[in-house]
Amino acid sequence: MLLFAVAIPLAAYVIVGLTRTRRVPTDTLNYGLGLAALLVVAHIAVRRFARYADPLLLPCAALLNGLGLVLIHRLDLVSPKAQRSDATLQLIWSTIGIALFIAVLAAVRDHRRLQRYTYTSMLLGLLLLAAPSLLPARFSEVNGARNWIRFAGFSIQPGEFAKILLVVFVAGFLVAKKDALALASRRFLGLDLPRGRDLGPVLVAWLVSIGLLVRGRDIGMSMLFFGFFIVMLYIATERLSWVFIGVLLFAGGTFAAYHLFAHVRERFEIWLHPFAYAKTTGYQLVQALYGFADGGLLGTGLGNGRPDLVPFAKSDFIIATVGEELGLTGLMAILLVYVVIVSRGMRAALSVRDSFGKLLAAGLAVSLALQVFVVVGGVTRLIPLTGITTPFLSYGGSSLVSNWAIIALLLKVSDAARRPIPARPSEGVGRP
Repeated sequence: MLLFAVAIPLAAYVIVGLTRTRRVPTDTLNYGLGLAALLVVAHIAVRRFARYADPLLLPCAALLNGLGLVLIHRLDLVSPKAQRSDATLQLIWSTIGIALFIAVLAAVRDHRRLQRYTYTSMLLGLLLLAAPSLLPARFSEVNGARNWIRFAGFSIQPGEFAKILLVVFVAGFLVAKKDALALASRRFLGLDLPRGRDLGPVLVAWLVSIGLLVRGRDIGMSMLFFGFFIVMLYIATERLSWVFIGVLLFAGGTFAAYHLFAHVRERFEIWLHPFAYAKTTGYQLVQALYGFADGGLLGTGLGNGRPDLVPFAKSDFIIATVGEELGLTGLMAILLVYVVIVSRGMRAALSVRDSFGKLLAAGLAVSLALQVFVVVGGVTRLIPLTGITTPFLSYGGSSLVSNWAIIALLLKVSDAARRPIPARPSEGVGRP
């Protein structure tokens, strides 16, 4: 599987070179060997620290990472103001991400130990989420959203790491409180409603998500955080009423924010009427829609399209590049790779024997699924634009490094789930 994860991006790299310059890139061998070396080291680490882990998670993540490098390189070739290769920087970030991947595998010997840091994870996660909103706009605002920390030419998106810490916190919290949260007070329209005193955690999560929406202007992280909290709450309690309450709270908060805050209203107006703003704030979305239309079913071919006409095509709108040059077929194939990662993560959650591991794996898998849904939904105009990155594909160090850490944690849970139970010695063995 790892051979395929190297061969497919390598073939795509060659195709881009042949299309743009009519010759095989001279650095093809270096690119292939470099990517293969990184993945071999990652594979050895998995065999050393998570011997029984799911064999599909690493190859799928590696395939997406490799394709992301090719797409960023393809956009580098037509970037008129490029003073550096973003693909080279992304390869450096890939190396850092795989280094963190190995570090997590080595440090987290038993995923259940993370439960000890439930409230520490909450504190650190909330601090990371809040930090950009508390800083002056010149240190935190990018494209209207205040979700970055920028200083001395260096930038980081702390929310990408906060989501991992908050999943750890929510998993530990629900393990301790799930019995109380599962209690019902009355039945209404076929739903077992929770007790009023148990609504506190949901209200706190709702307020945090609204704070991200209003203060941080970060619709994507707001939806992502509240979404995985509600899904994990449902998994822990098996009460559909929590999902119903969560949807009502988020819809109500979004409705109020639409009428009270101009930046939220602008996002919705662009979503509803993109062509009315085609020459101003809706230009990015309209160009992406034209790209999808041009790509059609099979795409224009790698290197033959004009994805560079879409602003931020390397980061927020890399899915538009996929849709234009690989078509609907290529886009669906890439989405199926995400489906495999999420489904294997959920399989690990179902198989592992401890409650914390179940919620941890489910939360991490759901966070990946929601992030892909939010990104693809925004670019294809299914939902309002959010401004978050596509896992493993988009240009950006914070997202790539944090998602490699997520894969490492899923592998640790999977290893625990698939590890054979030591056989007990039979009674009477060794007796005279």
